[in-house]
Amino acid sequence: MIGGVMQHIEDAGIHSGDSACVLPPYLIDEEHIDMMREHTVALAKALNVVGLINVQYAIKDGLVYVLEVNPRGSRTVPFVSKAIGVPLAAIAARVMLGETLDDIGFTEEVEPVYISVKEAVFPFNKFREFDPILGPEMRSTGEVMGISDSFGSAFGKAQLAADNVLPSQGAIFITVNEFGRRSVTPIARRFQEMGFRLFATGGTAKHLHGRGIPVETVLKIHEGRPNGVDMMVNGDIQLLINTPLGKESQRDDYTMRQAAIANRVAYTTTISAANAACDAILSLRCRSGTRVYRRKLASSGKTVHSRIRICRRRCADRVRHESLALLPRSSRRRYRRAMLARAERRSDERCHYRQQRQDSEQRVGV
Repeated sequence: MIGGVMQHIEDAGIHSGDSACVLPPYLIDEEHIDMMREHTVALAKALNVVGLINVQYAIKDGLVYVLEVNPRGSRTVPFVSKAIGVPLAAIAARVMLGETLDDIGFTEEVEPVYISVKEAVFPFNKFREFDPILGPEMRSTGEVMGISDSFGSAFGKAQLAADNVLPSQGAIFITVNEFGRRSVTPIARRFQEMGFRLFATGGTAKHLHGRGIPVETVLKIHEGRPNGVDMMVNGDIQLLINTPLGKESQRDDYTMRQAAIANRVAYTTTISAANAACDAILSLRCRSGTRVYRRKLASSGKTVHSRIRICRRRCADRVRHESLALLPRSSRRRYRRAMLARAERRSDERCHYRQQRQDSEQRVGV
């Protein structure tokens, strides 16, 4: 029995405890997910595992690789249990004591209705001497969780709980290595289309300029002042996207990341996390627009509840459309099936409540 299939937002090479993850997966083809399910069942049977097992995979060039197999529970078990509404640890303990899954009544994999994101919590604001760059060594000291009907909104909630609050407007400072500039280009374009002001160091700015993205050049720390650190200290930067490479860059980037932590500037050190942050900001801006619309209508003294619901629905539809556009076709179908099941369940609940109310009124009348 598969408890859940999660996708790490950061690439392989980042410790799984430090990587954010999402359930259900949002950028993995259905055939790869089915292959991972088959491998997991085969590994569990070959190792004679009774209880919990955690398997980590990596996908490269369409091939699925097994990174590690842990015949034990992991820190993600509570997260998956909350996401699917099933106490996996309790069920595993009962199975280890001799019960079967048929006896317990857990025989089908639960397909979650909502999207859940787990984010790691880091102590870098208390231990300033450590570099917040992510790698194979685990740095996190806790975890938080965000749940919503779209990936962007769930990721934004998780970042808020992790005290890495994403901005809804302002300026973004982009400084990435030469291998990440091609990947960061569509992200920078999306931020620019949302109205953010873009700053970048020389190499990144030249690359973005060549792709028609307006960006202002900022000096690196060893090149002079004013530089990126000065702008963060002055409050001119609201988000830092930084992927270091090279000894000279490592010294500069370390100082910039420390300045971001000291001045409470949101930051990300991977391209995948920057892409997720872009989705989250789009979702948060739409939802904050609903609150502004509520205040404007309320100040006019009108009955606003129905208009607020319409505005919120339009914003949610726009965010969902933006998020679904990034998904593979198979994942979009799975998500739409889950949303349809959720709507049917809510309709049944309303019918049941309406029937109960009618029966109660009839009894009172008699």
